[in-house]
Amino acid sequence: MLCKLVIGATSAAALTFSTVAVAQQRQVGTAAEDRALLERAIPLVKADKATAFAKFLSGADGFKFLDLYVFCFNSADGQINVARPDVIGKDVRTFVDEAGSRWGERMFNRAREGEIIEVGYLFPRPGTDTPVWKVSFVAKVADQICGVGYYP
Repeated sequence: MLCKLVIGATSAAALTFSTVAVAQQRQVGTAAEDRALLERAIPLVKADKATAFAKFLSGADGFKFLDLYVFCFNSADGQINVARPDVIGKDVRTFVDEAGSRWGERMFNRAREGEIIEVGYLFPRPGTDTPVWKVSFVAKVADQICGVGYYP
């Protein structure tokens, strides 16, 4: 009986430590976390765009989580206002991935107020130059189109 108790306790401890190790190693956000971050961002943009953009850029209040971040561009001219530093100021409509997909134009043309859409495309992970598959949840919010993308 004591042997079974020791084996059970050891197994439980091993499982606990392995779960913690896996959670600590995870560096990418999930689809559910991606969508939840966008859903948190939408009311902030509606309430006060400047304050929302400042939070998105700084990551305050959890707006940068693992590899997830909010991006927004102007719904009239496609100019990116909030995103990775290397794309701010560019026209999202000009973005074409290595497969020839005009994904920025798709976001620009398909986004609607009150609806969250998904757009898939090839895009480098932060800190790399190699494009990999990415999916972004995107919605029109007042005069902006905002989204959050994850790497499945």
